[in-house]
Amino acid sequence: MDIFSLHRGTAPLLVSLPHEGTVVPDDLEERMTPGARNVPDTDWHVARLYAFVREFGASMIVPTYSRYVVDLNRPSDNASLYPGQNTTGLCPIVQFSAEPIYQAGAEPHRDEISERVARYWKPYHAALAEEIARMRRAHDRVVLWEGHSIRSVVPFLFDGRLPDFNLATAEGASCSPALQQRLVDVLVAQRDFTHVANGRFKGGYITRHYGRPQDGVDAVQLELAQLNYMDEDTFEYLPERAARAQAVIRALLSACLQ
Repeated sequence: MDIFSLHRGTAPLLVSLPHEGTVVPDDLEERMTPGARNVPDTDWHVARLYAFVREFGASMIVPTYSRYVVDLNRPSDNASLYPGQNTTGLCPIVQFSAEPIYQAGAEPHRDEISERVARYWKPYHAALAEEIARMRRAHDRVVLWEGHSIRSVVPFLFDGRLPDFNLATAEGASCSPALQQRLVDVLVAQRDFTHVANGRFKGGYITRHYGRPQDGVDAVQLELAQLNYMDEDTFEYLPERAARAQAVIRALLSACLQ
């Protein structure tokens, strides 16, 4: 089974969906708790939500395997992205609910984590870097867009209800000021959804690592509250609800291509 799929486009826009994957190898699934086998912390349906970007000529990279196998948006040394706050790691052992992913004593050991990094993490990042470099050879500036989603209420990670649209640019370090302002202007102009820039989410490893605006690479993460396009309890995709969110995402990505 392929580790990821990569669609190469012609526009200076790459959409990365590192938490779309749902596959868990059989031998790993046997060690997981019954609830974790449903991979509830998946960024459900984001590939469907972003399918329209091919109309823009954008590239898209989508992993096959679940973040429970290895989290592609964490650094390979497992350094915390949010020191002092609850979070999940490179090979997480707890769910966003704070419940265990593994049965007692079945957590991954150091050598296993290293093997997962080599098998899943490194190929994804090699492809991501190669695609950015290919696009950069063709364009003066490129935008890496990190598409994410999460339940609107996750007490383990944050207080209260999350805003609908959570824009993250590592406090402005991962993209140009002009691009960030255009994106904020899009969110301010619409009236259907709440929004914040660099709130609880500042951008994960991919945004922080690849965003180099001084070298012509802008990186932006959007964390979308899942109730805006799906049923958070059944994981069912809701097309009519999704269409409203897609309209705003479309406007955001159009701003990236200005």
